[in-house]
Amino acid sequence: MAKVNNTRMFANYDGDFVVFLIGMRINSFWKINKWWPVAMAMPRMLKELFANKESGFLGGHAWFGRTTIMLQYWKSFDHLEAYAKDKTGEHFPAWKEFNQKVRKSNAAGVWHESYKVSKGTYENIYVNMPSFGLGKAGKLIPVSEKYEYAKQRLIHQN
Repeated sequence: MAKVNNTRMFANYDGDFVVFLIGMRINSFWKINKWWPVAMAMPRMLKELFANKESGFLGGHAWFGRTTIMLQYWKSFDHLEAYAKDKTGEHFPAWKEFNQKVRKSNAAGVWHESYKVSKGTYENIYVNMPSFGLGKAGKLIPVSEKYEYAKQRLIHQN
């Protein structure tokens, strides 16, 4: 179990970064032969990403249900796009298989959103939490009187 920080913390990342949200929605549970391969592709991709520090992948968290969601942090959009287009990696063949076997079946849907985040444009707080989100991808800093309010934390980024 992850260690909980028993203090208020905020996260900082040195420079710009990308927040990437990706997920899948099961539309037809009974078509497991269609959506199961899609669901099983993500663990292979994550194993590959966590093993390759040069990929630009900074970390992520996942939640599962009928609609899954994965929150990811990347060094840049170029890193994210390079991984998506890498024909030797796990993503490209999984995407190709989805388009060939699942896309027209309506058994499952996939989605993603990408956000480029610049220094000075984000703020966060973590209270009684283990390292999580940007706090895990970047650096956690204890909240002091100097960083008590959101606007102070927003200005702090350096």
